[in-house]
Order: sequence, then C-alpha cells, then structure tokens
Amino acid sequence: MSSVQSMIERRPPSVAHLFLSRVKATPDGEAYRYPVPVDEHAADGAPGAEQWRSLTWAQTAERVRAVAAGLMSLGIEAEDRVAISATTRVEWIIADLGNMCAGAATTTVYPSTNAAETAFILANSGSRALFAENAAQLAKAVAEKAQLPALETVVLFDDADGLPEAEGLTVLTLAELEERGTAYLVDHPDAVDKAVDALAPEQLATLIYTSGTTGRPKGVRLVHDCWAYEAVAQEESGLLRADDVQFMWLPLSHVFGKTLISGQIATGHVMAVDGRVDRIIHNLPAIRPTLMASAPRIFEKVYNGIAGKARAEGGAKYKIFLWAARVARAYAHTTQASQIATGTASAPLGLRLQHAVADKLVYAKIRAAFGGRMRGSVSGSAALAPEIGFFFMGAGVPILEGYGLTETSAGSTVNRDGHVRVGTVGLPLPGTEVRIAEDGEILLRGPGVMRGYHDMPEQTAEVLESDGWFHTGDIGELDKDGYLRITDRKKDMFKTSGGKYVAPSEVEGKFKAICPFVSNILVIGNQRNFCTALIGLDETVIMPWAAEHGLAGKSYAEVVAAPETHQLIEGFVKRLNGELQRWQTIKKFTLLPRDLDIEHGELTPSLKIKRPVVERTYADAITGMYAGANEA
Repeated sequence: MSSVQSMIERRPPSVAHLFLSRVKATPDGEAYRYPVPVDEHAADGAPGAEQWRSLTWAQTAERVRAVAAGLMSLGIEAEDRVAISATTRVEWIIADLGNMCAGAATTTVYPSTNAAETAFILANSGSRALFAENAAQLAKAVAEKAQLPALETVVLFDDADGLPEAEGLTVLTLAELEERGTAYLVDHPDAVDKAVDALAPEQLATLIYTSGTTGRPKGVRLVHDCWAYEAVAQEESGLLRADDVQFMWLPLSHVFGKTLISGQIATGHVMAVDGRVDRIIHNLPAIRPTLMASAPRIFEKVYNGIAGKARAEGGAKYKIFLWAARVARAYAHTTQASQIATGTASAPLGLRLQHAVADKLVYAKIRAAFGGRMRGSVSGSAALAPEIGFFFMGAGVPILEGYGLTETSAGSTVNRDGHVRVGTVGLPLPGTEVRIAEDGEILLRGPGVMRGYHDMPEQTAEVLESDGWFHTGDIGELDKDGYLRITDRKKDMFKTSGGKYVAPSEVEGKFKAICPFVSNILVIGNQRNFCTALIGLDETVIMPWAAEHGLAGKSYAEVVAAPETHQLIEGFVKRLNGELQRWQTIKKFTLLPRDLDIEHGELTPSLKIKRPVVERTYADAITGMYAGANEA
C-alpha cells in the first residue's frame, strides 16, 4: 500500500475533526485574511480605503465554537439543515464550520437566487435556520415564510436598520449568536467536542442544489466523508501546499469554492477571502497569492482586457503584444510536447531567446498584475479554451484546469503544478477512478461522489450505479498517461441534418481564443443543415473600440447593431471557420443586444450557459438565421 493510499484510507471522519486537529497543531498560524474598511478619519485613512486583517487558527476556532454552541442553544441537532445565503466572506466560512462542529448540515444558497427559488431550496431541504448576509436576504425568507414551516431562526452577518417584519422568525445578528454560544459553553464546556466526536463519515454534511442548465435544482447529498476525502486528496496531490497564500473569491455556495476550504484546513495555508468580483484586480497586488481558483470566464476577460488595451495603444505596442502572444503559445506548445515525450520541458535556443525578450516586454507585467507570486491558478466549472491556456502558460501563469461536478464534491481530476497538459483536465485525484463508457461518457467513482439526490431516488438511480460509478453526462477520453480530456456535454452535442456530429463547446472555445471582443457564444445547429451562432460581446472591450471607430456616444445595443461591429466580428468568424471542418463552420451569426447574464436566467451562478433558456429567448433571431435556407 502506497503512503498516499494509506493517508487517503486513514482520513478522519469529517472536516470538523480536521479543523480541530489543525487548531491544535498550529494555533498561532495565520488562517484567514479578510478586508475591512479603514476609518476615513484615521491618519492613514481615506474614504473607501480598506485594509486586510487576519485570524489565527485559534481565533477562528474561538468564533467557530461560539457559533456551534449558539446553534445548539437554539435546539439545532445532528443533521438538521442550516442554510447560508451570503457572498464569499470570512463569516461564510465561520458559519459553515460552526454548522459542522454542531453536527448540523449546511444548505448552500446563492445570494443572487430569487425569493421563490430560495424558498424552494429552504423548503426542500427542511432548513431550520438561515445565515443571511443582510436585510435583502432576510426579506426573501420573510416573503416566503408561509412556504417555510421548518424555518425558525435567521442570523444576520451584517447589522441593518429597517429590517422587514419577520413574524414567526427569531432574528439575531452573528455577534448575538456568538454571545449566546459563549454563554452556553459556560454550562456545557465540552458540548462542541462531543458533537464533533459523534460525527460519522456517512452523516449528511452539506446539501448543495445544482444550479442546473434545465429544470428545478436538485439537492446533492454530500456527507462528511466526501469533504474529508477531498481535503486529504488535495493535500496529497500537491494541489495545495502548506506555504500557499490562496485568494478565495469564488462563490462558496458553489461546490468548487466549498471543496477548497476543506483542502485549506488540511494543509493549514493562508486563505485571503473576498468575493467581490470588482475588487479582484485591486486585491491581487495586495494579497500577492501563490494560488487562486477561478472560472474560465475570468481568464478570458483578463486576456481580452490585455489584448484590448494593447489594441487601444496601437502601433508598435499592439504589434509587440501580438508577437508576444504568438511566442507564449509556441513556447508553451513546445515545452509541453517536450515534457510529454522526454520528461523534460525544453525548447530550441531561438524560441527561448524570443521568450526571454517577450518576458521582459510583456509577460512580467502580466505576472505582476496577478501579484507576482502566482505558481498556478486552478480553473474549473466550465471548459477553458486551450489557446487561452497556452497563452497564460507561456506567460508564466499556468492555469491548472480541473474537472468535477457538484455530485462529486468538485475535485475529481486536476492538472498539477509542473505537469500541466493544456487541453486536458489533468489526472484523477488519488482515490478517484475514471472510466470511459462505450458511448464516450465519463464515469467517476470514489469517496467524493454524492450519496444521492435529496428525496429523489429515481433521479439518483439514473446517474448512480449500485457499485458506485457516477454517470457525469460529459463526453471525454483518457490519453496513454491517464490525463482526461473533456470533449463535450453529452446532452449538448448535436447532429446536423447531414448526419455530422458537432461538439459546440469545441467551436465556442476556439472562437474565444481568436476573438478578443467575445464574452459569450452559443453555437446552434441541431438537425439543421448548417451551424449558426448567437454572440454576446464584452462591453469593457468593445466600447473603447467603438469610440475609436466612429461610434462614440452610442449605447452598447447601438454599437452591436452597427454594421461596423458586424464587419469586425465577421472577420473573426472567417478566421474561426478556417480552423474547422466544413460541417462545423458558422455560416451566419447574430450579435445579441446585451450580453448573457445571471439576472435574466441565461447563465448559472457558476457562469455556465443555460442553452435552452438562451435558445427560447432568442428563438426569433435563430429562426431568422435559417429563414429561406434549404434545410432539406
């Protein structure tokens, strides 16, 4: 038995056990950093200024114990559901750990979820208490209280005036809950330790409702053993290290962010927590992280921003950027191929010299924008365009693309630092098995796999076999070294009327790598004679271009409707078509009057496109692209 297998098999029953062990091992070590406003009247303060504060593991434990005991004082018992509806912030983690240490199970709710769907999740889970970020989240529960007979208590992270009337609910602040817990511990000093000792591996730890691209969300049952496994596997794989400083901005309501909390507790590294997406570029130089996790859309936006800025500067600077981008990709392609063939990443002298010059002119600035210490950035939740991956790898900010689902506690496969294969989602985490079915579907088995959908045995049986194999619904292939490549979603692949199969995400990924103005693209063509596309443009990139091309003062909708913009994007579509098989090519496209977004229900909170929703919304545009065409 290998040492890794031994560690996996000897994992503790829960992350709560890991947490208490971590606190005992490194009580004075820094655990979390979080931003707080600076007093504008202070000597070094200014309006809007912020500073970062820290919690040691011992300080974190003090608050977690108080939260756990506070929940117990409210009558919360083992496996009772306690929901969290808040943005990513340190209080989210404290509440989640408090839930676990009380024996309760966390129900995660995206703060952007509307009142009706929030009520569905709270009711379906049977949540007895809710941690709500602010009055707006409380208002959702109040508005639907008649549908929530089990909900008794709401705990607010932020103090707020003018709270809505909450008849039938006990409303506390987080500070008040902690005060209750501290008082409870006076009479029951070992209550938390006893609750943690009583936790069993198969006890429910978390209900995460799939945002889903179709239909009502399903509650995924993840037990304590799922998270304990993920924690140990991330540590053993080398994905997370004890000396890391990780920037956590991902939604913690999503399984991707949640699983990384488990791994951080196992290694004990520092995690800087701030979920405000508009603060990412400001936070990176302040935090100087060694590791960050993200969705591909962020890397695409960063790339588009860099390309757009260079284009705006024009002349020599833009030519230098285009040259440096080509060199980055060539260098990454070459060194990756060398490592696969010989075990050593190398490149010819001429390419190395070009890369060194490009590094001084371009790549060093990119690395500095990421804080200057980034050893890798984990990407998941959707496919990353390979050419984006090759660019950042060549620039010295390798993207460690991984793969997993809510149903597998997120982490199933991942590229490792120093062993990245762009275009793949890496190797399985230790303890996870991957198999490709006869029809190409990816099957996964391991401790991280869910125990089923909440109160949905028939739907569970459709995807989870009796021997533990989970049907992902994704199509993929394994190379000779065990690296997994995702081809497409099984349900998203379509066949043209000519009988040719098209994997839309492959085409969409290629276009994102070619066109710096695109934000979202949806390829259409099921049972059609040719493919078309709906394209949403990135406002932050297209508007500066528009101002320089006679469209200054126009709205976004006016800019995308302009012939000049259509001509611009048409040029990129022609470039795309030059890289595709004939049946994959985009014959017509429509520029959308606004980009796809979560608010209109077109994107999931993890920024995946809800294809059926988009196709319904823009049915007239799709019909128009095929009007008069021979589709026989």
